[in-house]
Amino acid sequence: MTGESQRLLQNCKMCPVECGANRLTGIGACGVSGLHIAKYYLHAFEEPCISFQNGSGTIFFTGCNLRCAFCQNYEVSRAQRGKAITAQELADIFKELEDMGAENISLVTPSHLVAYLVPAFEIYKPKIPVVYNSGGYEKIQTLKMIDPYVDIYLPDAKFYSSALSKRYLGKEDYFDVASEAVEFMANAKPLKMTEDGKMLSGCVVRHLVMPLCTNDSKAILKWFARTLPPTTYLSLMSQYTPFGDIEKYPELSRSITAREYDAVVDTAIALGIEKLFTQERKSSATKYIPEWDF
Repeated sequence: MTGESQRLLQNCKMCPVECGANRLTGIGACGVSGLHIAKYYLHAFEEPCISFQNGSGTIFFTGCNLRCAFCQNYEVSRAQRGKAITAQELADIFKELEDMGAENISLVTPSHLVAYLVPAFEIYKPKIPVVYNSGGYEKIQTLKMIDPYVDIYLPDAKFYSSALSKRYLGKEDYFDVASEAVEFMANAKPLKMTEDGKMLSGCVVRHLVMPLCTNDSKAILKWFARTLPPTTYLSLMSQYTPFGDIEKYPELSRSITAREYDAVVDTAIALGIEKLFTQERKSSATKYIPEWDF
């Protein structure tokens, strides 16, 4: 690990939480100290331009800087699972996924680990695109650190309302922070696609439609349409599945209805958003949640 990475980790402020923990000796607000992974494999259920033909070489990292009550990867985000690895071992995983035929290397929930990821990329930069798959709650300064190694940004835009983000994510400032971060990501990489539809460079913004939150979804879409470049893709997800720690949130105990999802899709079309991915209703199922290896 470089001296710069060590310095950042001694008083960790890599993400907007800025917990200040010494992550060389203890854990931060993200729940982890070092580099931990829960699974890596070829993932076939991302957006078509990401999974493409062979699947995305997806690496699930342990810990998270958000506290989404409904997280479908709850055990991993809360650091209840995971295996410690070194930067060299992560670089070896990049190579292994390449050899397996991965269309890209997808880093899932990497925000709190950038100081660990950069040394791995310095050991080995994959020959296939690298995807930065995050919850959107990012610091621009940290994104600039990882940007030279990233080809595709795949952030969430979860909530517009500060009341909703405080209730479900534990972050009242989510949209204020994420809107700036997503705008940076959307402008960072030019859109490059192969003739048959594989993304080589660019940005796909994901939005998960939630129960009773269609008005908030519409606000997110209006922001997307007026703020982000027209080369940015929008992925509207219908896959919300009751999961995580939602006992205190009875409204989250059901999947979304067809009416809720269709209302959001109709809004995207009315706003003229052309680069749009939608999901079938059958995408809402626990079978799409990975089985963790570590």
